[in-house]
Amino acid sequence: MAEHLPFPDASFDLVLFVTTICFVDDLSKSFQESYRVLIPGGFILVGMVDRESHLGKIYEAKKGENVFYRHATFYTTSEVVNLLYKAGFKDFNFAQTIFGDLHTGPQEEDPRFGFGEGSFVVIRAQRR
Repeated sequence: MAEHLPFPDASFDLVLFVTTICFVDDLSKSFQESYRVLIPGGFILVGMVDRESHLGKIYEAKKGENVFYRHATFYTTSEVVNLLYKAGFKDFNFAQTIFGDLHTGPQEEDPRFGFGEGSFVVIRAQRR
């Protein structure tokens, strides 16, 4: 459980969440625990589908029909950044991808810095 990590303080140099924050019961507590187990200068990476993106809006609208996302809580990038900041993280960097519709077939896309255009966002922040 991300809210109660069974590790001593300052145990890791990286904490990684990929498409999992929507399933965590208490995201704020999870980020606080992540901060606790990171060494000073360590990083957290959060890979997520932004609720305000094209794909995020589809997932949110159809989550009741999907066995995997039925109980998911989708977040905006800004909401996640706010929770990370409150947990003590700083020096935020962003990358994004999935700029089109997933149903148009396989596409090769280069990721772009920032957020607000792509559906999948990666946030990197550092422990103070």
